[in-house]
Amino acid sequence: MPKKAIATPDAPPPIGPYSQAVVARGFLFASGQIPLDPLTGELVQGDIEAQTDRALQNLLGVLRGAGLGPESVVKTTIFLRDMADFPRVNAVYAGFFGDQPPARSTIQAAGLPKGVGVEIDLIAAMPE
Repeated sequence: MPKKAIATPDAPPPIGPYSQAVVARGFLFASGQIPLDPLTGELVQGDIEAQTDRALQNLLGVLRGAGLGPESVVKTTIFLRDMADFPRVNAVYAGFFGDQPPARSTIQAAGLPKGVGVEIDLIAAMPE
């Protein structure tokens, strides 16, 4: 089965040579999303909660572009500039995925694109 790139205006366009997401072998692999407003292309101003919410909303836009929702997500990776933000990111994240959250890894990164505090990527299962 060939891969298919997903492109939606509900998430920021890529800022490099990559796709917002790719569907292959029954899974959607979403590129990392940072807190860019898809309408303006500008970084969302505010604390780590606002940044996390925007990154998750961008991922929701990518999921919807593929006909999916948060319930399809099986794995996420969170990249944090500062692990001290972990509890605050967790609080926003918990509200996004509800009572059946996906598997997850959280990693502290020395630097993230555009100096943001958080970047999140995901893998989702396509319907059978």
